[in-house]
Amino acid sequence: MQLFRFLVRNARGLAFLTGLAALLSGACNAGLIALVNTVLSHANHPTTMVVWTFVALGAGKLATNLVSQVVLAQFSQRAIADLRRGLIHKILAVPLRHFEKIGAPRLMVALTEDVLNITQALLMIPSFAVNLAILAGGALYLGCLSWNVALGMFVVIVCGAAGYRLMIAQGFGHLAMARAEEDKLFNHFRALTHGIKELKLHRSRRGEFLSRHIQTTTDSYSHHNVAAEIRFVFAHTWSQLLFFALIGLVLFLLPSVQNISASALTGYVVTMLYLMGPLAGVLSSLSAFGRAEVALNTLEQLGFSLATHTTETCPLDSLADPLEFETIELRGVTHSYQHEKDDSQFVLGPVDLTFRPGELVFIVGGNGSGKSTLAKIITGLYPPEKGNVFFNGCPVTNANRDDFRQLFSAVFSDFHLFDSLLGLRAVSLDHRAKDYLEQFHLDHKVEIRDGRLSTVDLSQGQRKRLALLTAYLEDRPFFLFDEWASDQDPQFKDIFYTQLLPELKARGKAVVAITHDDRYFVFADRVIKLDYGRLAYDRRVGTSCVEPPIRAHESSAALQAVANL
Repeated sequence: MQLFRFLVRNARGLAFLTGLAALLSGACNAGLIALVNTVLSHANHPTTMVVWTFVALGAGKLATNLVSQVVLAQFSQRAIADLRRGLIHKILAVPLRHFEKIGAPRLMVALTEDVLNITQALLMIPSFAVNLAILAGGALYLGCLSWNVALGMFVVIVCGAAGYRLMIAQGFGHLAMARAEEDKLFNHFRALTHGIKELKLHRSRRGEFLSRHIQTTTDSYSHHNVAAEIRFVFAHTWSQLLFFALIGLVLFLLPSVQNISASALTGYVVTMLYLMGPLAGVLSSLSAFGRAEVALNTLEQLGFSLATHTTETCPLDSLADPLEFETIELRGVTHSYQHEKDDSQFVLGPVDLTFRPGELVFIVGGNGSGKSTLAKIITGLYPPEKGNVFFNGCPVTNANRDDFRQLFSAVFSDFHLFDSLLGLRAVSLDHRAKDYLEQFHLDHKVEIRDGRLSTVDLSQGQRKRLALLTAYLEDRPFFLFDEWASDQDPQFKDIFYTQLLPELKARGKAVVAITHDDRYFVFADRVIKLDYGRLAYDRRVGTSCVEPPIRAHESSAALQAVANL
């Protein structure tokens, strides 16, 4: 099984120790069975040696069981932590575009439910191994009583095991389908938390969301889980039926076909009754092992998928020296992706642009024109499908793309705000942050201590100011803002365009702002316009447009848009 390969691969020593403890426990149990049967078969009062032997075997069974449980509990938690860390490291290293294709819900299920199922199964391995060893010890004792009878019982058990395997195989199939439904369910949970306002405002949407998405998926998820459990229950019942049939054959049929002593018959029956408990324990573990098997297969497939797309080097340590740049050039850059609604392909480019320090650039264009995609290409989050990005005349490749990304402090439209200043270790960090809180009119809302923000539960505009604070503290050579001012009040919007951006430019920073606020274009050095993925123009403020050649087959709408500007 995948679970046991995972155990052996990650801790051979611990797996060996657990297995040894289980074998010793099985041997102690076999000795206990033999001892109990001997005492029951003889009417004489047990000697002191027999009593102490019983005590020793019982203590050995408890001690070996305790050792295997404690050792594997420690290992399982460490192994699960390593598994989570390894998966997160792969996620951090995978290109952003592939991460977006996988989707956050699928990754969240992997990091939570899959890892939990593996943990639960690992914690059951010691009892499973001990029960298995008890069954092996009991079978060995039965063989010592009569090898031909034990052989006949073994044949019956093998035939029954084949039927049992067929039943649980169907259960494993249903568990795999339930796991696929769980991905869909987490996607609906994400829609619930992100779209709660829209669901509250629209009764029909809310009802359809519950009936079509939540109820359908939860019903399917429950159906497959119940179907799997039913097959495990039937398999368990089948094994118990087989065991009772064996006891009946030994008790009623065996004496009629073979001369067997009362003590041997008692030994058989007592041993088989004693082994029913360990057998039930082994079989009850298979459901958890089945879930862990499905979870491990999913994680391995996901890990392999992430690993095959991890084409970049993503170190975790800081750069030795801060980066500076003279130029960033985009030459013939093209990027394409599928529209979600009509399944058409959107193409950005080819784009030729140059950015320099001490320059304030505005990027404008309609919704869906490719502005945010261009921002991700500029910052190195998307590698271009065609063309190249050059940094100080050198091409940006997979080997140096992560170094290139360290040039940028960015606030995207879908930014995430951390509750602490992660990765920032400058001297007097708290003092500098407090100065910016005052400058951004947030000092009455937020306090900072030891790099931790007192709250991030603010309005969207205030949250963007906190993101701006983080960008200022990073103090990198290139600042990029994607529709940053769209959620600001008129007063602070004016401060952003008339004071903050010019101050960054005066400090020698390259600044790119994606915006629709045309009244502030006068503060820019250049304005770049995108029109349906094409570069409509790149012009300096106060000069004529620098436009790409217009082809005869271009739409009149695009020509009119360029002419109007």
